[in-house]
Amino acid sequence: MQICQHIEDVRQQGAAWQREGLSVGLVPTMGYLHRGHASLIEAAARENARVVVSIFVNPLQFGPTEDLASYPRDLGRDTELCEQSGASLVFNPSPEELYPPGFCSYVIMEAGPSLGLCGASRPGHFRGVCTVVAKLLHLVQPHRAYFGQKDAQQLAVIRRMVLDLNLPTAIIGCPIVREADGLALSSRNTYLSPEERRAALCLYEGLLAGNNLVKAGDADTEVVLRAVRERIEAEPLARIDYLALVDPLDMRPVPDLSGPTLCAAAVYMGTTRLIDNLLLKD
Repeated sequence: MQICQHIEDVRQQGAAWQREGLSVGLVPTMGYLHRGHASLIEAAARENARVVVSIFVNPLQFGPTEDLASYPRDLGRDTELCEQSGASLVFNPSPEELYPPGFCSYVIMEAGPSLGLCGASRPGHFRGVCTVVAKLLHLVQPHRAYFGQKDAQQLAVIRRMVLDLNLPTAIIGCPIVREADGLALSSRNTYLSPEERRAALCLYEGLLAGNNLVKAGDADTEVVLRAVRERIEAEPLARIDYLALVDPLDMRPVPDLSGPTLCAAAVYMGTTRLIDNLLLKD
């Protein structure tokens, strides 16, 4: 497995693979990898001859008061997981490599799936996401790119961007990977104290409470949201950032449960912000 820090090295390797007619999968990450990331790399390795994993803590998608400086990093551990999971190349650029001095070109989504939820509570976040993903797709030229469904809004935003910009990459969403007790895997879980880790289960348990109502035939959105909210708010350490029932493709709130419905939530446990979601109706 190769480890590259420079754009030109990645371009040269990608061009060589293209000459050989090899399919390429891309897994963009911010590092501090876990089993969820491994599942993306493994999916890419099953479906492509070569797999590129980017490890880059993207400063553009962090707000001024967010955790850019303290975001967990462990490149040695990450590269070991990448190699074990089937990666061919790890791209680990510096911020200056991707954003040279004077950088001023951004990919901005002004409507559609970027507006609500995380787009509302983290202004500028999806500008950073779209910009870095567009650059990676341009540099690597992958046939397929793999993203986890835990970041459901991000997945919807990237799919929309790829469609709007006529980019020739298939965007593949992969299932959420959870701990045995249901907590969705996240690099930010490392911020949680033992007490907060136990309390964090209220997020998934709330989503399940809403899902159980839908399975029982309750089609009232207010009733479903109330059940989710009550379970989360029963945990004293939890503070809800947002909770919504949305269309999984465009992230717009749904008026009822007659069509595809995703229950999406962001919850603070102390200072740690966790997101999760559950598809209530496919």
